[in-house]
Amino acid sequence: MNLTKKLGNLAVAAMMLGLATELSAQMLINGAGATFPYPIYSKWFDEYAKVDDSVRFNYQSIGSGGGQKQILAQTVDFGASDGPMSDENLAKASGKLLHIPTVAGAVVVTYNLPGDFKLKLDGPAIVDIFRGKITKWNDTRITGQNPGVELPGIDIVVVHRSDGSGTTYIFTDYLSAISHPWQAEAGKGTAVNWPVGLGGKGNEGVAGQVKQTPGAIGYVELIYALQNKLSFADIKNADGKYISPSLDSITAAMATAKVPDDFRFSMVNASGADAYPIAGTTWLLVYQTQKDPAKGKKIVEFLNWALTKGEAMAPSLDYAPLPKGLQDRTLARVKEITF
Repeated sequence: MNLTKKLGNLAVAAMMLGLATELSAQMLINGAGATFPYPIYSKWFDEYAKVDDSVRFNYQSIGSGGGQKQILAQTVDFGASDGPMSDENLAKASGKLLHIPTVAGAVVVTYNLPGDFKLKLDGPAIVDIFRGKITKWNDTRITGQNPGVELPGIDIVVVHRSDGSGTTYIFTDYLSAISHPWQAEAGKGTAVNWPVGLGGKGNEGVAGQVKQTPGAIGYVELIYALQNKLSFADIKNADGKYISPSLDSITAAMATAKVPDDFRFSMVNASGADAYPIAGTTWLLVYQTQKDPAKGKKIVEFLNWALTKGEAMAPSLDYAPLPKGLQDRTLARVKEITF
């Protein structure tokens, strides 16, 4: 082997060794949970790597139910959920678990129908579609809300989540809030016994099922409908107005929310003329007492960055940042984390 080639090989080896040393020096923080905020969390983790290159976040988008289970089992450093943990689940935790609200978003009712029109739906119609009581698209309870739109007489194919899901929690929280029959039959939760429909895993799975199934209707977080170019309905709110999901209408819904000290709150079917009715916040689930001091310090540093600098990135992905008052309260809660 000539000298030039030897030197070249040595240079490559040195470069690989340096890269391996750098990666091994990085602290890996593992999280898992909600698919609802995955787009904004991915952006945050990428951007934060530019702020602090000593830490790397590995986040598995497995659904809120999985996030709750994994943080309870302590197989991850933080969980993520769009549904607040129940008292029963919190009681299983090995220490005090904090709900750290991050952003709010909209769950949209998405559909696959021919034609270029904006569907309008009220709560009772949505309930009866997902109960299997309305089975055709030209049912009068749908056509009556959409004058001038020629809806086909094809079967409605309901698509719902098959995994434990915070998006499901928000959607069924809304259905339960407006319908006693729904509350009695299926209720609200990250997973419920669906009366009808096909299951899809994650927001991605539901979006994919709706996109490829003529006559389908489902529910996904707004960004997934936009990314997949899916149509979504305007929903009649508590004030009787048909509202399109948007940054402004999510913010209007969040403005009316009553937030308790533990931050476990609902914002569905909010009052206010401009409030979108199927909206919710999402939380990071973090133990107040961190067992690993080094990781705990990095998690707190990240949370302080996310709740300030990161919030400014939310609107570009159609999430609503926390209002100032709630942001201040959440930052104060982060100060309670010990490590």
